[in-house]
Amino acid sequence: MIFNLFAPFAEDFALFNLVRYTTFRAGAACLTALVFSLALGPAVIRWLRGFQRGGQPIRVDGPQSHLITKKGTPTMGGLLILLAMVLATLLWADLRNGLVWATLLVTVGYGLLGFADDWLKVTKRNTKGVSGRMKLLAQGGIGLIGALWIMWVQPAPIATALALPVFKGALIPLGLFFPLVGMLVMMGASNAVNLTDGLDGLAIVPAMIAAGVFALIAYLVGNRVLADYLQIIAVPGANELAVFCAALIGAGLGFLWFNAPPAAVFMGDTGSLSLGGALGAVAVATKHEIVLAIVGGLFVVETVSVIIQVFWYKRTGRRVFLMAPLHHHFEKKGWAEATIVIRFWIIAMVLALVGLSTLKIR
Repeated sequence: MIFNLFAPFAEDFALFNLVRYTTFRAGAACLTALVFSLALGPAVIRWLRGFQRGGQPIRVDGPQSHLITKKGTPTMGGLLILLAMVLATLLWADLRNGLVWATLLVTVGYGLLGFADDWLKVTKRNTKGVSGRMKLLAQGGIGLIGALWIMWVQPAPIATALALPVFKGALIPLGLFFPLVGMLVMMGASNAVNLTDGLDGLAIVPAMIAAGVFALIAYLVGNRVLADYLQIIAVPGANELAVFCAALIGAGLGFLWFNAPPAAVFMGDTGSLSLGGALGAVAVATKHEIVLAIVGGLFVVETVSVIIQVFWYKRTGRRVFLMAPLHHHFEKKGWAEATIVIRFWIIAMVLALVGLSTLKIR
């Protein structure tokens, strides 16, 4: 909005000229989202506590310590992330850019789905929420629309192709299968972040780290000169997603202020589904879907641990892990919550560096 208001005056006023720079608007979006989330946080938490008398329902089959330490803490704090992120993006991004709107569609759509899930959990006082089948159908529908929108606004041949990291200019033409692949990427990322969200601060920091990596990727692929220099696939208009990713980081930092142990609020599915969907949408739009699996490797490992646990238990009646997802396994082994969270953050940082290295290795 600010970009669209001031861009016509940029040539006449040096101050207004700053809005033309993606880097300036990305920094402004990050700070704006941070201020919004810090300012709105206390009011949002009070509102959530007002109708969540017992806080988030705690799994009785989970770590027993959670029945004490997590009891009474309100959920749906992802609303704070969504509000700050969307407002900052609308203020600082170029709203003529279709990729921005496609990404916002997926983010808000998944956020609303998560809100419905959280609402059912806190009002019915159980941990089930929206049925698994209904959730997957909704995620698939939203993801498919987002992938089709991205494909529609991008030029050929990249519109329907999958880019391979490391290999220079390598594109796998998917044709009409591209929207399905894009949908699966968004669904997978959304559910992976959702499974990781189980300890105070565990999901939000790796999500911010991944957003930081993709802010840089979006800026680079959206700049023809830099993309040619690095020999990566150029994506016209993708640089505006750097503003979106920066807003995500700012909103995440503000949320972390209230989510730091002991958490005053949990993000719930409202936050985890929307954050994962946002990262998936940006990865699809920037043609770095495979790199997302590296940068978000922590989310992938957490998801794989659940798949292995369920598969092996159904086959043999025995468990591979003491409890899944993986962070609960380490809790059962006696690791302190802070130890698990910080070590997982370190792993996320290392994986982010590995993902970034794919930009230069050709």
